[in-house]
Amino acid sequence: MRDPHVLRSVAGQLSPDRRTSDLRRLRAERFDVLVIGGGVTGAGAAVDAASRGLKVALVEARDLAAGTSSRSSKLIHGGLRYLEQLEFNLVHEALTERGLLATRLAPHLVRPVPFLVPLPAGRGVRDLPARILRRAYYGAGVAAYDAFAGVFGGGRGMPLHRHLTREGTRRIFPSLRADGLAGAIRYYDGQVDDARLVVTLARTAASLGATVVSSARAVGLIRQAREVTGVRIRDLEAPTGSPDAEFEVHARTVIAATGVWTDDMSRMLDDVGLRPGIRVRASKGVHLVVPRSAITGDTGLILRTATSVLFVIPWGGHWIIGTTDTDWRLDRSHPAASASDIDYLLRQVNAVLDRPLTTADIEGVYAGLRPLLAGEADSTSKLSREHAVIEPMLGLLLVAGGKYTTYRVMAADVVDRAVRRLGGQRPSRTADLPLLGADGYAAMWRDRADLARRHGLPVGVVEHLLERYGSLTLDLLALIDADPLLASPLAGAPEYLAAEVTYAARAEGALHLEDVLTRRTRISFETTHRGLESAEHTAELMGAVLGWDAARRAREVTHYQARVEAERQSQLMPDDATADAARLGAPDVRGYPADRGADDAGLPR
Repeated sequence: MRDPHVLRSVAGQLSPDRRTSDLRRLRAERFDVLVIGGGVTGAGAAVDAASRGLKVALVEARDLAAGTSSRSSKLIHGGLRYLEQLEFNLVHEALTERGLLATRLAPHLVRPVPFLVPLPAGRGVRDLPARILRRAYYGAGVAAYDAFAGVFGGGRGMPLHRHLTREGTRRIFPSLRADGLAGAIRYYDGQVDDARLVVTLARTAASLGATVVSSARAVGLIRQAREVTGVRIRDLEAPTGSPDAEFEVHARTVIAATGVWTDDMSRMLDDVGLRPGIRVRASKGVHLVVPRSAITGDTGLILRTATSVLFVIPWGGHWIIGTTDTDWRLDRSHPAASASDIDYLLRQVNAVLDRPLTTADIEGVYAGLRPLLAGEADSTSKLSREHAVIEPMLGLLLVAGGKYTTYRVMAADVVDRAVRRLGGQRPSRTADLPLLGADGYAAMWRDRADLARRHGLPVGVVEHLLERYGSLTLDLLALIDADPLLASPLAGAPEYLAAEVTYAARAEGALHLEDVLTRRTRISFETTHRGLESAEHTAELMGAVLGWDAARRAREVTHYQARVEAERQSQLMPDDATADAARLGAPDVRGYPADRGADDAGLPR
């Protein structure tokens, strides 16, 4: 439970000392709810349960958002294409959540981004009726999208759509090829830094009294008869051979929000003959990142492909282009993008651009896995984005499927089941609970020029901080006031401040170099050097907080260099199998073997 005398921003700090004390709590206390998995659904479940007054612990085997939840398209959206598939319930649910996030829960992290739906021109006068029908068809879909948002969106938070002529489309997006273009429809969706949202959720849970520990891997279930009563944990930061490395955590209910590792639960239940009534398939989504100068346009694009849709998304000084949608059965901890994935994305986007992109334009590449509820469809693009909650054994709840946008609904559903098991009436409160950084954000944004002047910083720097930390920006400004050198840009990544690295280690639970370069910041895919030029400076800043000596700093840098080299090599390989083998050439900094399904009966890494 949260101490009411401590500010939420302070209570939510995931500091090195907090990790030590939370590890003690894991060993000594019994929890109402123990959540396994530090992605968006697990962190959301921890917030939901803690906000209901339950005693909560969250454990994550790697870093917060280390899996799927840091490798999405960075969109909070209703799923425009689900309207075409007549999945109105999904659209309704997602647009409601989009409205809540953009207006109430996390307005500092979720903001509108415009998209164009280009309309093909056809050929000559004979195709005029077809062009009219296409515009009417797509226009009706986008209008329905806006209507759903207005009726169900909980505060729209997004402007309405607009029809554009061919000339109007070219003015907004000059890089679109003129031939074959009849115009476009502009609409809006939400954009988010997915990893930052997950860290904010975990810190919000901590601010409400939850125990939050990363690098704590679940290696087995504790059972009494046919009831799960806890989990055996391995602390991956403990010294080799330490007797304290493994310990038991006891809980009245265990929630596994383990994404693409959900099927692994079946192996942990084999000895009692139980099989979870849920199956998840992993679908690989690859994204390319190119500089903003490579494409001239003021909006994003949504394009049809033969199997799905393709997004071209503005991302600060960059564009994100994605995504693929293919079955993946190899290493789930580090899904690899192959040369064929990259070629596919370039072919699709170049079909509509007046200047084709090449591999020389690519700054970064990242790949993630979507956890889709398995069905009879051969293609992963046809599998359900619905979610499911099941209880395969007393005391154990599994939640899987769904979309990033609807994490809060998934979390509320699984915690509802836990509350029914625990007894009592405790409804979810998260629809009205602003996340850390949301309270006071609007006023600080309005007065950002005064804030910058008081701290002697450019307005652009304060805007950058506000859009990443919201009202928690005051914490970073306090660091800079105490040590003005922290206002300096990070080496090799001038878009970020040295203070952000220090803050990541002090307050955001970052334990390793890659935690900062790939998730607390996005330097690993926003720079052509993939973070290599920032590694030494980042290690110095983190080491000052975490007590690293020169050998430890060098080891962290070496690990990161190997990771980048392995990823680059994988992206030159012709197919998934060879790309996977290349990516596995770099050992994981947390020191456990790659997850290839049969090598370990544990839960997600």
